[in-house]
Amino acid sequence: MKEVDNEDDLASIIAGASQRVVILFYASWCPFCRSFLPIFEKYVQNFPVQSLRVKIDDEMNPLWEKYEVMVVPTVILFYDGSVQRRLDGVLRSGLSEYQFKHFLERL
Repeated sequence: MKEVDNEDDLASIIAGASQRVVILFYASWCPFCRSFLPIFEKYVQNFPVQSLRVKIDDEMNPLWEKYEVMVVPTVILFYDGSVQRRLDGVLRSGLSEYQFKHFLERL
């Protein structure tokens, strides 16, 4: 699983992908992200998708605005270079294992 933190690297991965790409937008300072990261890593191993972590620690990072990330963690599915689905965290509880498993099963 790759990790990026800037727009250029992310754009090149999305554009060059030949399959679906599931991307986790997270911040290392976020307790919900820290608890969700092992869940993300566990489940993406079992699905036929490319996975990527995008670290957006700085709220001035243009990726917050470009992908309309209002809360972290947020998971976005890209296919053919565009957003197909997303699962946004909840401000006071993040994302649950059940929510993410259900999101992946619908793919």
